[in-house]
Amino acid sequence: MEKLFIISNESIFENNGSFFCDNLDMKSTPESLSRKYEICIIARKSKKIRSHNLKINDTKIFSSIFTYLAKIFVSLKFKNAKYLVISISPYTFLAIIFLRIFGKIPIVYLRSDGYEEYKSIIGIIGKFIYHIMFSIVSEVSRLVSCNPLILKGKKGDIIAPSQLDEDWLKNKKQINFNKVKLLYIGRIRKEKGIFNLVNLIKGNDDFQLTIVGAEKNSSDKINQKNVNVYEIENNKQNLIKYYDDHNIFILPSYTEGHPMVLLESLARNRPVIIFEEIEHVIGDKKGIFISKRDQTSLVELINRIKTNYPKILEGMNENKLPMKKEFINSLDESISKS
Repeated sequence: MEKLFIISNESIFENNGSFFCDNLDMKSTPESLSRKYEICIIARKSKKIRSHNLKINDTKIFSSIFTYLAKIFVSLKFKNAKYLVISISPYTFLAIIFLRIFGKIPIVYLRSDGYEEYKSIIGIIGKFIYHIMFSIVSEVSRLVSCNPLILKGKKGDIIAPSQLDEDWLKNKKQINFNKVKLLYIGRIRKEKGIFNLVNLIKGNDDFQLTIVGAEKNSSDKINQKNVNVYEIENNKQNLIKYYDDHNIFILPSYTEGHPMVLLESLARNRPVIIFEEIEHVIGDKKGIFISKRDQTSLVELINRIKTNYPKILEGMNENKLPMKKEFINSLDESISKS
């Protein structure tokens, strides 16, 4: 098997030789690629307990940039090894530069718009910082992304991430609109827009929002009468049940590339509400609706979905959703080019 180093900014928790992460894609993608490659993950060390058990034994985690880069230096002894770097952050940026100095051309997989992510976290200066990193990385590596908009005109392979398999398409449950039950599955982070969404439905007892994505021992608390918060879910059947028990999925993010929760919701015939910042994720998919970030627009849109659901369902049944197997094959093809 060829050696593939996956370098990430993800924070991974270790407990008695087992490794845990919060990002499902960080678990699923390496595990799927391990059928063809000998995988080694290089990532950051987390002191916080994480949710998804990462079944890659050769996982190395580090608490400082120096030990992180030292491990990458050691990896150079594998002459024909390939390098897949996930996202651009200060850690992965230095790793990319380090690899290029030693003659390696890493593949950089971009899953979301870093410009908007950095802006939402640290303000306008964040866009400037990311621009510097992105401009350099795009010149010294090969880019892969889930959306051409993320590449900002740079050359790169476009692939469609997906966690869908046949289970997601079986035994779909009909929607009951007696009560508007909104669902959000994702991290509870400022850039995900979840705190904005909670405020938008504050005081509206006609809506019930379920949030699935709380980290263990998280300090981010949401205490609101019409909001229920649950920890990150890593069981596929339990995730499917969450979708089936709700009637509208809502994705309040300020920035997204190719959100897989959107595909999951459409696979279960649940309409999706997004906001104007990420309207580019719609593509040719039917069943996704755009709201302005104010309570009036959101309420009007929800009522319109309730009224027109039979017609909306007809459109969703025409969707051709990407599957996980297709995604892994496309990513493997991109890696094989290096």
